[in-house]
Amino acid sequence: METLAFIPSPSSGEIVIGPIPLRGYAFCIILGVFVAVWLGGKRWVARGGQPGTVADIAVWAVPFGLVGGRLYHVVTDYQLYFGEGRNWVDAFKIWEGGLGIWGAIALGAVGAWIACRRRGIPLPAYADAIAPGIALAQAIGRWGNWFNQELYGRPTDLPWAVEIDNGVDTGTFHPTFLYESLWCVGVALLVIWADRRFRLGHGRAFALYVAAYTAGRFWIEYLRIDEAHQILGLRLNNWTSIAVFLGAVAYIVLSARLRPGREDVVEPAAQETGGSADDGTGGDTDDDTDGGAGGPAEGEKNTAKDPEAGPERAESASSAETPESSSSGGASASAAG
Repeated sequence: METLAFIPSPSSGEIVIGPIPLRGYAFCIILGVFVAVWLGGKRWVARGGQPGTVADIAVWAVPFGLVGGRLYHVVTDYQLYFGEGRNWVDAFKIWEGGLGIWGAIALGAVGAWIACRRRGIPLPAYADAIAPGIALAQAIGRWGNWFNQELYGRPTDLPWAVEIDNGVDTGTFHPTFLYESLWCVGVALLVIWADRRFRLGHGRAFALYVAAYTAGRFWIEYLRIDEAHQILGLRLNNWTSIAVFLGAVAYIVLSARLRPGREDVVEPAAQETGGSADDGTGGDTDDDTDGGAGGPAEGEKNTAKDPEAGPERAESASSAETPESSSSGGASASAAG
């Protein structure tokens, strides 16, 4: 049957910006990182963290993630680089495509952990804030596969099929890059909704992202026809999806029992500088602090005016100061929570 409509593939894998040619795959990855950092930063501040913290941690996480993603791809598809007639130098040509999300998340988490540890930040809290942003980054990054005409599915004549002519295959195929991109957008929206509805904490928002992504990755992977290792009739990434999905669900259940609720403090430095509360504001903290500071100043002024007040008056002023100071400290802790 003749295909009535299809998605054309780009004639070139490059995007020309002025005099600078940029690989479409690299452009999608870079754009995805910016979106993830932007959204993660907004969510981090809303949870009581400082602006700029997510970007600072990303300086560690992103390079680690790129290395991890490339390592996973090269190890699991080693025949593409170390097989007969192959050139092992191609393993370093990351701009030509080939990043495994499993390795990217795993080693990226190591980089984030190092940066979080240096700042005294709990990694699960950071992961919860950045989770929907990672899903959106994946949604954008998948379009890099469209530029490279790779990782498509079985032949089809559906009107949304993608046209492929890459020297290996010619025809129309399932656009698995598009399926995964749309699925990841849905995952991001799901995590944002669930986080607002249930106030997920201690890594559970991130675990929900992992579980939802792997559920989609399983059926999308099943459609793909690119070369892959198989175990008992299933592609390696199908088995990986099953294992990671079960691990994520187990984490959600056990974490909810052992550590219910959400972290009261996500960034100690934000507390020391009068950081914002969950809604991103810190007005109450400032007002109470001003009131607490006014108490002692007024007491000292009155004591100075009446030098004959003696120890009794000074003691009275001191005792009047204490409740206000305590109130100020309690308000600050409440705002941080």
